Amino acid sequence: MEERSESQVLYNSSTKVKITSSDSPQLEKQPWGKLLTLVGYAATFGSAVPVGYCIGGINSPASYMRAWCNETLIERYDFHITPGGLDILWSTIVSIFLVGGAIGSLGGAGAADKFGRKGCFLLTGFLFSVGGILFMFCRMASSVEMLLLGRLFVGLASGLTTASLPMYLTECAPLALRGTFGVFCAMGVTSGVVVGQVFSLRYVFGTNDLWHYGLSFYLVLIIVCYLPSYYFPESPKWLYVIKKDREGANRELQRLRGANQKEIIQKEIEDMEAEASAKTETVSFGRVLSDPRLTMPLIIVCAFQGGQQLTGINAIFYYSVSIFERAGLSSANAEWANLGAGCVNTMTSLCGPYLMANFNRRPIMQFSCFFCAIFLFAFAFILNYIDYVSWFAYGCIACIFCYIFFFQFGIGPIPFFIGSEIFEVAPRPIGMAMGSLSSWSCNFIIGMAFPTLQNAWGAFVFIPFSITCILLFLLTRFYLPETRGRDPSQVAPLISKGFSSKVR
Repeated sequence: MEERSESQVLYNSSTKVKITSSDSPQLEKQPWGKLLTLVGYAATFGSAVPVGYCIGGINSPASYMRAWCNETLIERYDFHITPGGLDILWSTIVSIFLVGGAIGSLGGAGAADKFGRKGCFLLTGFLFSVGGILFMFCRMASSVEMLLLGRLFVGLASGLTTASLPMYLTECAPLALRGTFGVFCAMGVTSGVVVGQVFSLRYVFGTNDLWHYGLSFYLVLIIVCYLPSYYFPESPKWLYVIKKDREGANRELQRLRGANQKEIIQKEIEDMEAEASAKTETVSFGRVLSDPRLTMPLIIVCAFQGGQQLTGINAIFYYSVSIFERAGLSSANAEWANLGAGCVNTMTSLCGPYLMANFNRRPIMQFSCFFCAIFLFAFAFILNYIDYVSWFAYGCIACIFCYIFFFQFGIGPIPFFIGSEIFEVAPRPIGMAMGSLSSWSCNFIIGMAFPTLQNAWGAFVFIPFSITCILLFLLTRFYLPETRGRDPSQVAPLISKGFSSKVR
C-alpha cells in the first residue's frame, strides 16, 4: 500500500444497506476473553484514568503552586510579578492543558492511521510519562517552564487518548460488546478526576512540600498498565481495511476471540472484506469536512462531544464548593462534599458498561438529556432565590447530585464512542478527532468564560446549559439512528443525506 500523509485517509463509499435484525453469532452474548479483558482494563487505567487525574489533581494545591511560581521567578530571575501577572501565569498553566488536548485531538486522526490504534495507545503512554517526569522534577530544577511543558505534554496525551482510545477498544471488541467497551474511556476519565481529587487533598499530596508528587503520581498507573503492552493486539479492522494485512487481522482476531470461535471470526472477516473491497478514494481533512454524506455524522459527533462540555458538568463542579458552603458546611466539609459529588459521578459512570450492553442509545440519550435539562433549570431557579427560602440551599445540593446522576446515563458516556458506531473505519479517525477537538475547545471556552458570565448573569448562567441539553435531546430524537447491534456500514447510509435523513 502506498504511503499516505497523516492528513489523509481512505474513504469507503459504501452502498446503501437494508437494516434487518440479525441472528448472526456476532450479536449473541459473548465472553470477553482474557486478552480482550486485559486490553480493556489496561488501556482504561493506563490512558483514560490519567486524563481525568490531570484534570482533577491541580485544583486543591493551586495556592501552593501559585506561591511556588512566584518564589521561583524571584529567586531565579529576580522578577517580581504582580498579582495580575500571577493570575495570567496561573491561567496559562491551567489552560495550556486544554490547548494540548485540542492539538492532540487533531493529531489523533493521522496518528491512528499511520501508527495504528495500538501505536496511538503507546504514544499516549510516552507523552504521559514525559509530562509526569517534568512534574516530578520541576521543583528540584526550580523551573516554571518544566511545569508548563509538563501540562502541555499531558494535554497532548489526553487529546490523543479521547480521539483514539474509544476507537481502539471498540474495534478490538466484538459487535455485541462494542457499546460496553466504548464507555470505558468515559468511565476512566470520570474515575480519574476523583482519583486526582483524592491524591491532591491536603491529607495526601496536597501540601506545600508534596504537590509535585501529587501531580506525577499517575506514573504508577502508567508503569503497571504499560508493562504488558507488547502483548496487546492491534485493531483487526485497522490491519484489514487500512493496512490490507489479511493474515495479521485474522491472527489478531484469533487471539481476541479464541481460535475455536471460527464462525464468529469468519463473519467478522466477511464484514471487513465487504468494507475493504468497496470503492475507495483518498481524501484529506478538508474533503471529509465538505463531503455531504459525512455532514450529519460530523454534526452528531461534534455536537455530542462539544455539547457534553456545554451542559456545564465542569462548571457544576467548579461552583459546587460555594453552594455547599452556603448550605452551612465549613470550607473543609464543603471540599469533602464536593469529593462526594465526584464519587457519585464515578459510581454512576460504573453502570455505563451494563447500560450500553442492555439499552439502546437513542432512548437512553434522550432520557439523560431530558432530566439534565430539568435539574439544570431547577438549579438556576433555586440558586437565584436561595437567600429567600431556608431550604433552597439543600434544594441546590439535591439538584447538583440529581444532575450528576442523570448526566452519566447518556450525556457522559455516549459522546465518547458514538463516532465509532456511525463512522466506517476509513473516515473514523478524522470523525473521532473532530469530535475530540470539539470537546476540548468547548471545555476551554467554559473554563475561560464561565467566571465572567457568572458575574454578569448570576444564577441564570446555568440556563444556557439547560438549553444545550434540550438541543441535544432534539438532535438525538430526529437525527441519531439506533446504533446498538448494528455495524457502522449499516448505520452510515441512514444519515448520508444530512438534515434530509430519515433515521426512524
